[in-house]
Amino acid sequence: MKKLISISIFVLLCAAQCFATESYDVLWQKGKASYQQMKYDSAAYYFGQIAAIKPKNAEVYYNLGNTYYRLNKIAPAVLSYERAIQLNPDYKEAKDNLALTQGRISNRIQSTGDIFFMDWWQHTTHPNKAGAWAIAAVLTFALIVVCLVVRRFVKGGDKLPVQVPGILGFVCICLLVLAFAASERAEQVTTAVVMQNDAPLMNNEQKGKPLALIPEGTTVKIVEEKTTWVEVTLPDGRNGWLQQSLINKL
Repeated sequence: MKKLISISIFVLLCAAQCFATESYDVLWQKGKASYQQMKYDSAAYYFGQIAAIKPKNAEVYYNLGNTYYRLNKIAPAVLSYERAIQLNPDYKEAKDNLALTQGRISNRIQSTGDIFFMDWWQHTTHPNKAGAWAIAAVLTFALIVVCLVVRRFVKGGDKLPVQVPGILGFVCICLLVLAFAASERAEQVTTAVVMQNDAPLMNNEQKGKPLALIPEGTTVKIVEEKTTWVEVTLPDGRNGWLQQSLINKL
């Protein structure tokens, strides 16, 4: 009886997987066809359904961004491109289209830009690279073990410079640090996009006259969250508070 139940569950899981794949392929074809026929509302619907099925697919968000751009929906387009780049930091087409879309933001807040080291660190510790750094650390550790074994048990192994295991150990520690930093970033949502035009940026008390009105499509960094409010950093470095309902996290 237990064996029969196990087989039934396995069959159902396989059937569900096949159905999901079929649904993905059908939706993808419908989305592409709608986009080519300039039925952008329909294309946005289909690509949105695909994103719900496969939220880790950068190409889906890229196509969704293109569709929203055609619909002149700036904030959703920016959000989609940002999500595509978050999943694939080297997605050149998404970066180019993001810059094009941001150029259409009215009263756009210009970025002050990060210093070279910060740009390098953000790219190096991207969440997608956590696994690669961890594997590299394991391989380096294995190489250290091999070096130690060679020096101790292989004839002529003592000719291997004694500094080699130490250097490899330092490299292994650096790789572990990068893997840890990347995995930590994977668990933290620190970026969001303003979805409403002229969103009021408030002071610490969230009262009084707004410090500024933030245009839709502005990408902000999340600093802190309190109930219905979020402290953010604007592209130009200014800080303030926005209502959570006015932003969408990546």
